[in-house]
Formats: sequence, C-alpha cells, structure tokens
Amino acid sequence: MRLIQHGPEPGPESMRLIEGEVPQPGAGEILIENHWVGVNRPDLLQRAGAYPPPPGASPILGLEAAGRVVAVGDAVTEWQVGDFVTALTPGGAYAEYCVAPAGHALPLPEGIGLREAASLPENWFTVWANVAEIGRLAAGERLLVHGGSSGIGLAAIQLGKLLGATVYATAGSAEKCDACKAFGADIAINYRTSDFVEIVKNAGGADVVLDMVGASYIPRNVSLLRPDGRLVMIAFLAGGRAELDFVQVMLKRLTITGSTMRPRSVAEKTAYRDALLHHVWPAFVDGRVRPSIYAEFPLEQAGDAHRLMESNAHIGKIILKVRGD
Repeated sequence: MRLIQHGPEPGPESMRLIEGEVPQPGAGEILIENHWVGVNRPDLLQRAGAYPPPPGASPILGLEAAGRVVAVGDAVTEWQVGDFVTALTPGGAYAEYCVAPAGHALPLPEGIGLREAASLPENWFTVWANVAEIGRLAAGERLLVHGGSSGIGLAAIQLGKLLGATVYATAGSAEKCDACKAFGADIAINYRTSDFVEIVKNAGGADVVLDMVGASYIPRNVSLLRPDGRLVMIAFLAGGRAELDFVQVMLKRLTITGSTMRPRSVAEKTAYRDALLHHVWPAFVDGRVRPSIYAEFPLEQAGDAHRLMESNAHIGKIILKVRGD
C-alpha cells in the first residue's frame, strides 16, 4: 500500500510517499480501506518528534479516517466487510489502509459522505470528552472557546449550542470571527484587536473555558470564570507555563483540568463513541451540526497540508484524499 513516511528531519519536507505492507487487524479491530483522512495538530507534533505514538500503535501519522471495512479481527460483531465507517485511529491513517479498534468506528451520518466524515472523529471525540464530560457543560451555562475557527473550535461551538449553552469564541481575524458566528457562536472576539477578558466579563463571564493556547491565557481565563467554573485545557500552543494567583481559584471554587485523547484506553474511547452516536450523530442528520472542511490535498501532498496547518490560515478542517469516494 501507499503511505506517508516522515523523519528524521522534523519539518514537512521530511514527509514522502512510499510503499509498505498492509496492516492486519487484531482481535477487536477492523481494517479500513481509507478514502479520506483528517489532518490534526497532533500529527504535526508527532512529525516533529514531540508526540510519540503510544505503545503498540502504528508509527505512521494520522488519527482519523473514513472508508470501507475490508477485514475484521476476532470478536468483532458490530461491523462487517463492506460497511462504510469513519473512525478514530491510534495512528496509521496517512495510508491506503489502517486498523482501528471496532469500538472507535462510527457509521456515516445520513447525508454525510466519506469526504466530510473523515473530518469528524478526532474533533468530536475531543470536544465531547472535554466539554460535555470533563467540563460538564450544562444547558443555560456559558462556554468560551479559544481557537474558535479551528476544527476543534468549530466543533466545540456547535456542541455548546447543542447542549443549550451561550457560546463565546476567540479567533485571530474578522473572517475567522465571522466563521465562528456562522457555526453558532453568540459572541466572536478578535483577540488581536479586542480584550476577550473584558468582553466576556461584561457579558457575564464563563462557566467553562476550552483552552488550547495556555501560557498567558491561563490567568486571564481564571479571571473571567464564574463561581464553580471549569477551565479545561487541551493544548498549549503558546506554552504550558504561567504565573497564577490561586486565591481566585479558591474563592470562586474553580476547577482547572485538562486531558489528551490518544493515550486513553480503548474502553474510554468506545464510551465516547457511544455518546457521540446517541447525542451528536442525530444532529448531523437534522442539520443542527455540520462538518467544516477548509482544504483538501491528495495523500502525496501531506507536507503541503501540514504547512497550511502550521500557517494557522485555515478555518475548519484540512483533509487528505486517498482514493475517490
């Protein structure tokens, strides 16, 4: 099969198309003939040597794929050869074939094709885990999403509205703010020209903050959280160190937490899959939520896809085409 190899140099120029062996599914796994795969920021980190795959995972980049099931491992009963799925993978998606745990695959929502479906798993597993479960966002509360125009951000905005919250979002341009509003944000703040702390405080503060920036944003997030608020961190694009007065944390009874998705157990991710099937997949069918694809590249141009993501010019998801639908 064709696959993307990377390294040892850390830059996108290290990525090249080579031939390799088709993986075989183990017990509880399915083999997917990939048609489209998603590009995610953890892929960039892994390529640069900063995010190694967990033990037993494929060293090939790629955390989500959509395609056709072509083989099933022992003890797999929910999928059959010929089924079309989109799946969260432990790695290996930048290839013509990849394996995934059967419990991490989802059917395509009615009306959603393979191209769009490839953009869903990594973002939606992440936002469900961090906004709905860890962040415990409830109807009537207020959610602040940083990086609102990213794939994660647009999914988080939509999940916030689906759960009945008021949603604020930050982004770095007027165009990106417009995109946040188009996907449901009640207030979109250009952080380059406005003080998001002042705006959110004047609007009443936030109950949950989903932060992927870190560094100087951490004390600013704490300052705008309402009593019993939750700060959930999923990345540190600006760094993981900050100076913080914890008196505010104590007086407002705040929770500061964070998580990563890839190291979680198969059982945990299967539970997130089940929650998405119950709570979110029906919303794709009736149009309450939708995919957000910005650009596509053929598999052999994966390096160009990484350069685009590194530029931060994109709005929504970047995907790779492996073969036609």
